[in-house]
Amino acid sequence: MPRLNDLDETKLSPAQQPIFDAIRSGPRGVVEGPLRVWLTSPGLADTAQALGAFCRYGTSLPSRLSELAILVTGAFWTSGFEWAIHAPIARKAGLSEDVVEAIRVGHTPNFIHEDEAIIHAFASELHRDHKVRAETYARATATFGEQAVVDLVGILGYYTLISMTINAFEVPLPAGAPDPFST
Repeated sequence: MPRLNDLDETKLSPAQQPIFDAIRSGPRGVVEGPLRVWLTSPGLADTAQALGAFCRYGTSLPSRLSELAILVTGAFWTSGFEWAIHAPIARKAGLSEDVVEAIRVGHTPNFIHEDEAIIHAFASELHRDHKVRAETYARATATFGEQAVVDLVGILGYYTLISMTINAFEVPLPAGAPDPFST
C-alpha cells in the first residue's frame, strides 16, 4: 500500500505545477511512479527529473546498454515498478528475452554481445560489492571510454535513487502489471 497519498493533479502548488508540466511535456510524456512522490518536495523533483532526463535520454551509451544497467539496478533493489516500466523498453532497445529474464531471476545471463557482458559485470559489481574490480573497470574504459563509464555510474546512481524511492514509499506497480519479483 502506498505510503503517500497520490498526487492530486488539480491541486498542485505554484512550486509543483511548472515541474509537473516540464515532466509531462518532456521526453517521458507522463508523470508517474517515483516522479509523483518527488513532487512532494518540488526542489528535489526539479533537480532529480532533470538528472533523470539526462540519464535516460542523453548519455553516451546506446539505449540497449543503459536499459541493461537500469534492469540490473531494478533487479538489485527488487523494484517492481521500475522493472515493469523498463523491461519492455529494454526489449524494444534490443536486449534479448533471455538476458532480461536471467537478470530478473538473479542469474548472470549468457551474453552474446561482449558490450552487454561488460555493462552487466560493472553494474553488478558496483551494486553488490560497492566497488568495481580493476579488471572490470579496465574492460569498461577500453570498450566505452571514460565518459561513457562516468555516464554509466550516473545511470546506476540515478536508478538507485528511483528504486529507493519506489521501495521506501511503496509505489504501486502500474495498473495490470504483475509483480516481477514475487516468486
